[in-house]
Amino acid sequence: MSGPVSRGAILGALLKKELIAYSRDKLYLFLTLLTLVFVVVIFWVVPDTVEESLTLAVSPPVQTLIEDGVETFRAMGATEEQLAELRQTDLAEGEEGLALVEFENEADMTAVIEGTLEAWRTGEGELVLRDREAGEEKPTDAERVRVDIGIAFPETFISDVATGKEGVGVTVYSDAAVPEEIQGAMTSFVREAAYQLAGKQLPVEMPDEDTIVLGTDRMGDQVSMRDKLIPMLAFMMLLIETFSMASLISVEVLQRTVTAVLVTPARVVDFLTAKTIFGTGLALSQGLIVLALVGAFTAQNWWLLLITMLIGAMMFTGVAMVVGAAGKDFLGQLFYAMLFTVPLLIPAFSVLFPGSAATWVRVLPTFPLLDALVNITIYDAVWADVWRSFALGAAWLVVLFGAGLLVLKRKVESL
Repeated sequence: MSGPVSRGAILGALLKKELIAYSRDKLYLFLTLLTLVFVVVIFWVVPDTVEESLTLAVSPPVQTLIEDGVETFRAMGATEEQLAELRQTDLAEGEEGLALVEFENEADMTAVIEGTLEAWRTGEGELVLRDREAGEEKPTDAERVRVDIGIAFPETFISDVATGKEGVGVTVYSDAAVPEEIQGAMTSFVREAAYQLAGKQLPVEMPDEDTIVLGTDRMGDQVSMRDKLIPMLAFMMLLIETFSMASLISVEVLQRTVTAVLVTPARVVDFLTAKTIFGTGLALSQGLIVLALVGAFTAQNWWLLLITMLIGAMMFTGVAMVVGAAGKDFLGQLFYAMLFTVPLLIPAFSVLFPGSAATWVRVLPTFPLLDALVNITIYDAVWADVWRSFALGAAWLVVLFGAGLLVLKRKVESL
């Protein structure tokens, strides 16, 4: 007669059963592998550079505007030294992140912004226009110039401003992709340029740059889209495993496999422990694989990433328990999965579109998880920077994981 079976042996048998059931679920196994490959490929395809300068076009060229105004200033009593200083005026001088492109006429400038013409700059600095539709060849040894926004000045602009003429106007052309705040900034730029070219001081005193920049100034150190994807990809792997784990639990509940398990020496606590270990291990391992493949680990952050992913894996395992216990069929399980996971996905947009997240977004369970991932992988955060996110994430973990255990336990005991 054999002796009593140890809890460890029972747990090992249940974990083996979980692994076999997961390997037999061809749909989610395929989706998991496909997602794993897809996210890594996407990461290496996305550009890792950031264009930090805004290309501004002007028409006509600045020197054309200046030469037209020279005679006006001379008639107003300007000295030759002042006129020489005017001729050396550079509109982009002192404007960090602003590149200036000059066009001979307004029509060419608007065509380039619209995309019907291409602008190329040769190694000698000459601007060459190309009409691709007309079959024109690309200039050799030239670099494409992409214009974001353009300003068309009247040729008498300087003279008109200097003499105080009424109704002086300019036209601002903008690419549809330029943010509205940049378009608005061009109005201020035109006003400043008018005073600069007319040799007048602005009627306001601008504060120093240090008093304008709030928080960390990342000018010259912008985050590329590839870097932003790192926390997103790790988060998506945790999310995908919620669906697969919920599916496994739902099948066991619907087919009453759990009832057959409980006929053995296994108890409800053994069943829940096996689900916890397998679900957490599955999500954690795949999230860590993604982070490793995209090169997120360093000698300083590996343990912080491990803690973050462990909190996330357990959190989504708790969600999977609730979803799996609630779903009565595939469609029902899918409905509940979407119902729970879509709100948890909202904080992910704060990664792609950074800014001050709304209060209601900050209280969502996954916000501290994503906040920690972003700070660790992108901004090289240390423990002192993320411990608050860990504390809030751990609090949400207790709530979600506790709810998952309670719901699944009651479901199992009611079968």
